[in-house]
Amino acid sequence: MLRKIILGISIFLCYLLQCTFFKFIALGSVSPNLLLMLTFAAGFIRGKKEGIYVGFFAGLVLDLFYGQVIGFNALLLMLIGYLNGFFHSMYYGDEVTLPIGLVFVSDFVYNFLFYVFSFLLRNRLSFWYYFVHIILPEMIYTVILTLIFYRLMLKINSKLEERERGSVTFD
Repeated sequence: MLRKIILGISIFLCYLLQCTFFKFIALGSVSPNLLLMLTFAAGFIRGKKEGIYVGFFAGLVLDLFYGQVIGFNALLLMLIGYLNGFFHSMYYGDEVTLPIGLVFVSDFVYNFLFYVFSFLLRNRLSFWYYFVHIILPEMIYTVILTLIFYRLMLKINSKLEERERGSVTFD
């Protein structure tokens, strides 16, 4: 139960930071995707199931406040959480290169699918402009912040796991 509460608070805080503070310090009108980073971490650290749940609720928050269609971001972030859950078996707490690579690829997949369904299907064919001005800067910005926040997410997860193991009683 505590894990669910903390994940809910994390989604809310990441949304607030993404929409306020990081919009204020945006580089070239691009800000990092903290909700994608949180979804990645949930899928990578805890597995497919938690990645799907976090992705759904994080995407739903985005859809409710920013989306034109409710469920679009939820579906994309669920996919990201699920795909990162495949790498859960390769999870090691001190490893940094695999998580950085996964965030990079996850951000690309998210933005590419967002481009396809939001722009390409409406006959807006300027992919290279969108790639150079939106996708690439956001990927770099998100990866840099992942270097900082990933350790914090690992510590929170390890504290929650210790608490969950300590609260188990054998009758």
